[in-house]
Amino acid sequence: MKTSFLRRALVATAFVTSLTTSTMIAGPAHAQFGFGGIVYDPTNYASNVLQAARALQQINNQITQIQNQATSLINEAKNLASLPVSTLSTLQSQVDQTRQLLSEAQRIAYDVQSIQQAFDGRYKGSALTGDHAQMVANANARWEDSVGALEDALRVQAGVVGNLAGTRGSIDTLVGASQSASGALQATQAGNQLLALQSQQLADLTAALAAQGRAQALDAARAAAIEAEGRERFRRFRGQN
Repeated sequence: MKTSFLRRALVATAFVTSLTTSTMIAGPAHAQFGFGGIVYDPTNYASNVLQAARALQQINNQITQIQNQATSLINEAKNLASLPVSTLSTLQSQVDQTRQLLSEAQRIAYDVQSIQQAFDGRYKGSALTGDHAQMVANANARWEDSVGALEDALRVQAGVVGNLAGTRGSIDTLVGASQSASGALQATQAGNQLLALQSQQLADLTAALAAQGRAQALDAARAAAIEAEGRERFRRFRGQN
């Protein structure tokens, strides 16, 4: 009888041990606890926390993208901003002044046809072989040509020198605008205006050289005409003797 009781006790102990072990093994995956009628499932709670963390990360990524897009738009706006200063009107005014001085050339204008007519009438051919009165008149006309050309050259040079003050001011303005440019468009526009300023300076230099060259050419032509007239006068003098 004792043996039968002992046998039943061992079976019961083994059954309880087996049940406890199964519960401990399965507990972490499916454990549920009740608090005041509310069932708490750690597995679902962990899953919810993970989903919330992922959602928060997505929101942070979207905020970062929006910030990057806003920065890009701001930079694009700066790149498209126009330069607030312009010196083009000043440059155009200086170019017009130089052109006006050139157009006021005395006696012989900067024109191929005008030059050809003047040389045919005063510097070569029959102009050097006419009578005494014609020779004197032509010589006086050539002298006036040379004096007028020298005066024109000095006026153009004075105009070019007068433009230097405006050029210096334009350079300071454009360099300052270029250094403080907020975007690519402003920097490009400042660079373009600096190139225009350089073109204006080259135009002034070309005008000054042209006026100086005109004066020198007319003076050289006058000297050649004087020499030709001298030979003609000497020929006539020998003929008379």
